[in-house]
Amino acid sequence: MKTFLRSLFLTLLCCPILFAADPGLHIIKTYKLGGDGGWDYLKIDPESRHLYITRATHVIVIDADSGKPVGDIPDTPGAHGVALAPDLGRGFVSNGREGTVSIFDLTTLKPISKVAAVGQNPDAILFDPATKLVFTFNGRSQDSTAINAATGEIVGKIPLGGKPEFAVSTGEGEIFVNLEDKSELLALDPKGLKVKSRWPLAPCEEPSGLAMDIKNRRLFSGCDNKMMTVVDADSGKLITTLPIGDGVDANGFDPDSGLAFASCGEGVLTVVNEDSPDKFTVAQNVTTQRGARTMAFDPKTHQIFLVTAKFGPTPAAKPGQERPRPPILPDTFVVLVVGK
Repeated sequence: MKTFLRSLFLTLLCCPILFAADPGLHIIKTYKLGGDGGWDYLKIDPESRHLYITRATHVIVIDADSGKPVGDIPDTPGAHGVALAPDLGRGFVSNGREGTVSIFDLTTLKPISKVAAVGQNPDAILFDPATKLVFTFNGRSQDSTAINAATGEIVGKIPLGGKPEFAVSTGEGEIFVNLEDKSELLALDPKGLKVKSRWPLAPCEEPSGLAMDIKNRRLFSGCDNKMMTVVDADSGKLITTLPIGDGVDANGFDPDSGLAFASCGEGVLTVVNEDSPDKFTVAQNVTTQRGARTMAFDPKTHQIFLVTAKFGPTPAAKPGQERPRPPILPDTFVVLVVGK
């Protein structure tokens, strides 16, 4: 019996993947920023420690470690996302209401120029290191616009055949993007400016957030019907689905810990453990705050940044308005930092 117990203990010790341990994540800091207006994507620069937060008509830039403001990028009507090209010293903001992209200096945070007529309602935006191109994903015109990051010139567009949401780049000549209205995942060729593959995400509905485990070639999509899908980035095969919170709008992945994240507007950050490339389990549901639906993962500190505010009562729906939004209460905007 002693020999059996000793063998069992050693087996469990050597095979920790048999049990998905609670990562022990929780809110460790809250930065009170205040101000008015809504928000969308966040972007962190791990080296400069700048956290970029889009706020409707401008972009707030704070120090990620202290929460102190370090700058503000003005004149970004309907700002959605931020992309960074550190080697070029440039940053880019997608301005949804104006159909433009603002280019700014990463050191001074001062505006440089604007790229006009990139598409209708540019939403997600990313910099692809392999091609040195910035790609906007335009919700209303259902296409992606490629911009030369060094010159600001538009070099081409990719018709997508649906409403794009978030996108990710491997940095080696591959881009993936969710189509919200089609519940599809597309693989793009950023050099040839074309769609390589188109994969259904069923049973996922209305995918928004997207993250990737580049090493193991796994894509994580956040779906409106409270699930995360895991897809093989080579074949498009659906590996599994996992339950997450309601109102997801962003995903992240930590390659060091093997944890995937889904930030959900109901006030939950769902944490999924990659037990192996083909096995995933929900490890934790971190209580955050209502409205904390977008996030940025910091690969340097392994912390997650979320933003939200307090809300007033939801007004009654007006004719032609399906889902009215509750008003944001003034000066309640905060950044939540989740870590250990």
